[in-house]
Amino acid sequence: QVQLVESGGGLVQAGGSLRLSCAASGRTFSDYAAGWFRQAPGKERETVAAISWSGNRTYYRDSVKGRFTISRDNAKNTVVLQMNSLKTEDTAIYYCAADRTFLKASPYDYWGQGTQVTVSS
Repeated sequence: QVQLVESGGGLVQAGGSLRLSCAASGRTFSDYAAGWFRQAPGKERETVAAISWSGNRTYYRDSVKGRFTISRDNAKNTVVLQMNSLKTEDTAIYYCAADRTFLKASPYDYWGQGTQVTVSS
C-alpha cells in the first residue's frame, strides 16, 4: 500500500501561482511513477502531469505545458506540482496518484484525497 496526502491548494487570482505537494508513505515510493490529475465540477477527471519513478520522464497535458512543472524527491517521498500563470479554467480538485506504470491508461492504483484549487478572475 502507498498512502498519499496532498497539500498546497487554495484560492488564487488568475496569473498567480500555487505549489501542490504530495507526501507518500508506505511502500518504497521510488518504485512508483506518479501523476497529478484534476476534476472540475461536471467534467471528467483528466491527467495534468506525470513523472516516472526516476524523474527522467515527464508528461504534461497541452493546456498546462509551459505553465506547470512536475518534480519528485524520492529521498523525501514527495511529488510536487508547481503551477504558474494560473487560469480560471485550472479550477478543480487536484489529486495525486501513484502506480508502478508510467502514464498508465487505466486508473492508477493509489490516490490521495484531493486538494481544491480555485482560480478567480
